[in-house]
Amino acid sequence: VPPPSTCDPAHGPNPFCPFPQGHIPIPLRVSPFCSSTTVAPKPDKLSENSSPGAAAGVLMLGLSPPRLLAADEVGGLWGFPLPPPPVLLPGSRVRAVGLFPPVWGSGPLGMGPIIHFKILRGHCDTVSSCHFCFEDTKILSCSYDRTVKLWDVEKGVSVQVFEEEHTAPISECSLTPDNKRVVTSSYDKTVKAWDMETGKMLWTVDQEGLVTSCNISCDGKYVVSGLDMENAICVTDAVNATMVAYVQGHHRSTITKCCFDPDNERVSSVSSDKTIKLWDIIAQSTTITIDEAHTNVISDCCFTIDGHYLCTASWDKTLKIWDIKTGEFRYHGPICLNQGHEGSVSSCVFSKDASLVVSGAYDKTIALWDAGAGYKKLALKGHGDWVMDVAVSNNKKWILSSSKCEECEKPFSLLQCDDSEAVTKCVFCRLASPSRNILPLPPIVAPDL
Repeated sequence: VPPPSTCDPAHGPNPFCPFPQGHIPIPLRVSPFCSSTTVAPKPDKLSENSSPGAAAGVLMLGLSPPRLLAADEVGGLWGFPLPPPPVLLPGSRVRAVGLFPPVWGSGPLGMGPIIHFKILRGHCDTVSSCHFCFEDTKILSCSYDRTVKLWDVEKGVSVQVFEEEHTAPISECSLTPDNKRVVTSSYDKTVKAWDMETGKMLWTVDQEGLVTSCNISCDGKYVVSGLDMENAICVTDAVNATMVAYVQGHHRSTITKCCFDPDNERVSSVSSDKTIKLWDIIAQSTTITIDEAHTNVISDCCFTIDGHYLCTASWDKTLKIWDIKTGEFRYHGPICLNQGHEGSVSSCVFSKDASLVVSGAYDKTIALWDAGAGYKKLALKGHGDWVMDVAVSNNKKWILSSSKCEECEKPFSLLQCDDSEAVTKCVFCRLASPSRNILPLPPIVAPDL
């Protein structure tokens, strides 16, 4: 317990006191593994700041007072009771959450952050993928509205749009390390490369089935894509768009995510079949297979920057960290990140220094995990529906998350067939609509017949 001389206003002002004058800390006993009940507190004052992005519908909120937390030596927490979270406007968006100071700092007595955030609006359908780029000054996002957008973080406005090429929802976008090219995958059965500066398409590769995922290697030489047709992965030359390898039947079910390791030597892929596979580019063969890695669909995977660890996210509501480099998971199993989400986990990403894992889920929340100790440090709430993707800035001060459909609040793609009218509602809205096709009544027959 902090000594009275530090926090009791009766002892006079103290410049080192973490608590505002006139407030006495109220003890809140919670489990250290559930100590992240943590949304931005509802402020006494909610201010809307004017900015160049305000005219474009970007809302910048200032929250006060800050939430203060102090950890005692037995793992409990000291702090102020948390009121309900602030209400956020619904809609399809990329939502950036800034944390000041970083909540993952060390020290026996720490102050919780003011949760600053920006809502970037511009997509008109589910935002399926998002990334930081240009040294965290820009954001790249893609959407089921068939467009890719580049955003200015500070101004909160779109500065570049890649459009009018894809004819179906874009499932994922990937950026080269030099920020010069963007690769996109789509349900229109294509993979496309774009010039970041001009926004023009460089090349396109046609596939046999829907392309569910894409990733460009760290050296910018290759692009890997996951296909629902034949559950295959395809490796393409990133310069001339020629096929390097096509692995048919790589998984037993739909591939949900594929990505290169940082050494550009192996491709990790996860699937609805609950398996993890690492495919060696040089040997042209699968070197690691982890069957039944989760108990439900594996939705995402990502490497640490040194390639030592692989994190996987699953619909079984858990994340797991696998020691791929040494293979230690074969003897001791993976590090399991449990009790962080109440719904299926959709996405995961490591921080640059691998100390932090950020995850997004269909329970509308984002979780921040201590990667080494394997427990949840913080939860961010505010999205009105499923969180589709997450990213973290290099300095760990900003968390980026993307969410879903504004039109009908359902996170499913809307497709248009060549021989039919455009479908403007998702399957659930169509089923609930009274305007579905009704069969004609049978002809009236005379009673004597």
